Amino acid sequence: MAKKFKLPAVPKTTQKNVRFPNDIIEQVEEAIRGTDVTFSAFVIEATRVALENLREEEEGQE
Repeated sequence: MAKKFKLPAVPKTTQKNVRFPNDIIEQVEEAIRGTDVTFSAFVIEATRVALENLREEEEGQE
């Protein structure tokens, strides 16, 4: 089952530069509009969920 999105805590970080397609930026900005969630926090949590989903898929194939 997919993990439910939740607002993340901010861990220690390292800066990375990533290019996003403009349409993805617009969709993320729309999703976080009116919240205290930053673009970076949203992307980090989305990446965590994606990685967890990949692990679950790999475990299911074993």
